[in-house]
Formats: sequence, C-alpha cells, structure tokens
Amino acid sequence: MPCFNQSSPKCIPSTCRRKTPGPVPITEAQLKAAFKSFDVNKDGRLSKEELRDAFASLGAYIPRWRATRGLSVADGNGDGYVSDDELDDLVKYAMKYGYTIG
Repeated sequence: MPCFNQSSPKCIPSTCRRKTPGPVPITEAQLKAAFKSFDVNKDGRLSKEELRDAFASLGAYIPRWRATRGLSVADGNGDGYVSDDELDDLVKYAMKYGYTIG
C-alpha cells in the first residue's frame, strides 16, 4: 500500500524502499544449497549433466554451455566433476551472472 502522507510514522522512508521491484538476487549460501540439491546420485560431486540441470533451474540462457564453463572453472583436479571442495569456486563463478529468486 503506497504511503501518501510522508509525515506518517507508518510510512517507509524512500531510502529504505527497493529501487527496482522484482526478483531478489540469490545469495552465495542459497546458490551453494541449490547446486548441492542437484547431486541426484548423492556421491558428493556434481557431474556436467547435474550442473546443466542446476543452471537450467536457475534460468541460464544456455545451461549446457554454462555447465561446461562452470566445470572448467571449478574442476581444480581435472576429474570431470565438481566436488564439495571445489563447490565454492563454482558458486563464485555463478555469482557473477546475477541469478535471482522469484
């Protein structure tokens, strides 16, 4: 409900209002939990297919390409998977692209 009386104590100051309505940016913790939820076989690491599904759920334009890029950035030991130890690198990579909730 908009506040028409700016002097009212129930009015939210304009400095506290969101500048742009719409989706809220995802946090690193939420993104990490989202990636972990796509570990369908529960082996503690994410395959390229699992990454593709995760990026698709986040709304990536070309999820297969984003998964390939994310894997190349985060897979430090070169085994073709993103393990729990490498997940932080994947999250940092994905945070650059501004995924949102809602």
